[in-house]
Amino acid sequence: MKPHAEIAEVWPRDGRVRLVGHIHGHPAEGEWRLLLTRRSHAEQRLDYPAQVKGDRFEGELPVADLAAATDTAETEIGAGVGVEEWDIHLTDGKVELRAGRRLDDIHAKKKIMVFPEQRVRGIGVRPYYTVKDNLSLECRTGAST
Repeated sequence: MKPHAEIAEVWPRDGRVRLVGHIHGHPAEGEWRLLLTRRSHAEQRLDYPAQVKGDRFEGELPVADLAAATDTAETEIGAGVGVEEWDIHLTDGKVELRAGRRLDDIHAKKKIMVFPEQRVRGIGVRPYYTVKDNLSLECRTGAST
Protein backbone atom coordinates (compact mmCIF):
# COMPACT_ATOMS: atom_id res chain seq x y z
CA MET A 1 0.00 0.00 0.00
CA LYS A 2 1.25 3.48 -0.85
CA PRO A 3 2.29 5.76 2.01
CA HIS A 4 -0.61 7.96 3.09
CA ALA A 5 -2.16 9.86 6.00
CA GLU A 6 -4.57 7.34 7.53
CA ILE A 7 -7.56 9.21 8.95
CA ALA A 8 -8.90 7.86 12.26
CA GLU A 9 -11.23 10.71 13.29
CA VAL A 10 -13.02 13.57 11.52
CA TRP A 11 -14.62 16.26 13.72
CA PRO A 12 -16.55 18.89 11.73
CA ARG A 13 -17.94 21.38 14.29
CA ASP A 14 -17.61 24.85 15.77
CA GLY A 15 -16.43 26.37 12.47
CA ARG A 16 -13.54 23.94 12.10
CA VAL A 17 -12.74 20.49 10.75
CA ARG A 18 -10.37 18.61 13.06
CA LEU A 19 -8.52 15.59 11.68
CA VAL A 20 -6.71 12.90 13.68
CA GLY A 21 -4.80 10.00 12.20
CA HIS A 22 -1.52 8.21 11.61
CA ILE A 23 1.24 8.55 9.05
CA HIS A 24 1.35 5.22 7.27
CA GLY A 25 4.37 3.96 5.31
CA HIS A 26 6.60 7.03 5.66
CA PRO A 27 8.94 8.31 8.40
CA ALA A 28 7.15 10.86 10.57
CA GLU A 29 10.14 13.08 11.34
CA GLY A 30 10.16 16.81 10.78
CA GLU A 31 7.50 19.47 10.62
CA TRP A 32 4.16 18.52 9.06
CA ARG A 33 1.24 20.55 7.74
CA LEU A 34 -2.27 19.86 6.49
CA LEU A 35 -2.40 20.89 2.84
CA LEU A 36 -5.66 21.60 1.01
CA THR A 37 -5.61 21.79 -2.78
CA ARG A 38 -8.53 23.10 -4.80
CA ARG A 39 -9.26 20.34 -7.28
CA SER A 40 -10.32 22.61 -10.16
CA HIS A 41 -7.29 24.92 -9.65
CA ALA A 42 -4.38 22.90 -8.24
CA GLU A 43 -2.29 26.06 -7.84
CA GLN A 44 -4.73 27.32 -5.19
CA ARG A 45 -3.66 25.85 -1.84
CA LEU A 46 -4.28 26.42 1.84
CA ASP A 47 -2.14 24.93 4.59
CA TYR A 48 -2.32 24.61 8.37
CA PRO A 49 0.00 23.29 11.09
CA ALA A 50 -0.26 19.64 12.06
CA GLN A 51 1.03 18.27 15.35
CA VAL A 52 2.90 14.97 15.00
CA LYS A 53 3.96 12.67 17.86
CA GLY A 54 5.40 9.37 16.79
CA ASP A 55 3.32 8.48 13.74
CA ARG A 56 0.13 10.14 15.12
CA PHE A 57 -0.95 13.48 13.66
CA GLU A 58 -3.72 15.94 14.31
CA GLY A 59 -4.64 19.27 12.84
CA GLU A 60 -7.59 21.46 12.10
CA LEU A 61 -8.72 23.90 9.49
CA PRO A 62 -11.21 26.76 9.72
CA VAL A 63 -14.16 26.38 7.34
CA ALA A 64 -14.28 30.18 6.94
CA ASP A 65 -11.02 29.98 4.94
CA LEU A 66 -12.59 27.50 2.52
CA ALA A 67 -15.76 29.57 2.30
CA ALA A 68 -13.69 32.69 1.51
CA ALA A 69 -11.69 30.86 -1.17
CA THR A 70 -14.89 29.42 -2.66
CA ASP A 71 -16.65 32.80 -2.42
CA THR A 72 -13.92 34.41 -4.53
CA ALA A 73 -14.48 31.64 -7.09
CA GLU A 74 -18.24 32.36 -7.25
CA THR A 75 -17.88 34.06 -10.62
CA GLU A 76 -16.17 30.94 -11.97
CA ILE A 77 -18.86 28.66 -10.55
CA GLY A 78 -21.66 30.85 -11.90
CA ALA A 79 -25.02 31.75 -10.45
CA GLY A 80 -27.06 29.23 -8.50
CA VAL A 81 -25.64 26.16 -6.82
CA GLY A 82 -21.99 25.36 -7.46
CA VAL A 83 -19.55 22.91 -5.92
CA GLU A 84 -15.82 23.26 -5.32
CA GLU A 85 -13.80 20.33 -4.01
CA TRP A 86 -10.60 20.46 -1.99
CA ASP A 87 -8.27 17.46 -1.57
CA ILE A 88 -6.48 16.94 1.74
CA HIS A 89 -2.82 15.93 2.11
CA LEU A 90 -0.33 15.84 4.94
CA THR A 91 3.04 17.27 3.91
CA ASP A 92 6.49 17.72 5.37
CA GLY A 93 7.53 19.97 2.46
CA LYS A 94 9.17 17.08 0.60
CA VAL A 95 6.35 14.58 0.25
CA GLU A 96 2.57 14.95 0.12
CA LEU A 97 0.65 12.07 1.66
CA ARG A 98 -2.99 11.81 0.57
CA ALA A 99 -5.41 11.74 3.51
CA GLY A 100 -7.82 8.83 3.50
CA ARG A 101 -9.02 5.80 5.35
CA ARG A 102 -7.93 2.51 3.82
CA LEU A 103 -6.81 0.29 6.70
CA ASP A 104 -10.28 -0.74 7.81
CA ASP A 105 -12.81 -3.19 6.41
CA ILE A 106 -15.26 -0.52 5.27
CA HIS A 107 -15.34 -0.09 1.50
CA ALA A 108 -17.31 2.54 -0.44
CA LYS A 109 -17.24 5.02 2.45
CA LYS A 110 -18.62 7.71 0.15
CA LYS A 111 -22.07 6.10 0.41
CA ILE A 112 -21.79 5.11 4.09
CA MET A 113 -20.04 7.89 6.02
CA VAL A 114 -21.78 11.25 5.83
CA PHE A 115 -20.48 14.24 7.76
CA PRO A 116 -22.49 17.34 8.72
CA GLU A 117 -22.25 20.52 6.70
CA GLN A 118 -21.13 23.78 8.30
CA ARG A 119 -22.38 26.99 6.68
CA VAL A 120 -20.37 30.20 6.52
CA ARG A 121 -21.50 33.25 4.53
CA GLY A 122 -23.98 31.14 2.53
CA ILE A 123 -21.42 28.48 1.63
CA GLY A 124 -21.74 24.95 2.99
CA VAL A 125 -18.52 23.08 3.80
CA ARG A 126 -18.47 19.37 4.58
CA PRO A 127 -15.87 16.59 4.58
CA TYR A 128 -16.59 13.51 2.48
CA TYR A 129 -14.88 10.32 1.40
CA THR A 130 -14.20 9.91 -2.31
CA VAL A 131 -14.80 6.75 -4.32
CA LYS A 132 -11.16 5.83 -3.54
CA ASP A 133 -11.72 6.31 0.23
CA ASN A 134 -9.67 9.52 0.29
CA LEU A 135 -10.91 12.41 2.41
CA SER A 136 -11.84 15.65 0.65
CA LEU A 137 -13.90 18.75 1.39
CA GLU A 138 -16.92 19.96 -0.53
CA CYS A 139 -17.84 23.64 -0.65
CA ARG A 140 -21.36 24.22 -1.95
CA THR A 141 -22.72 27.65 -2.83
CA GLY A 142 -26.42 28.38 -2.95
CA ALA A 143 -29.12 26.26 -1.33
CA SER A 144 -28.27 23.88 1.49
CA THR A 145 -28.64 20.17 0.69
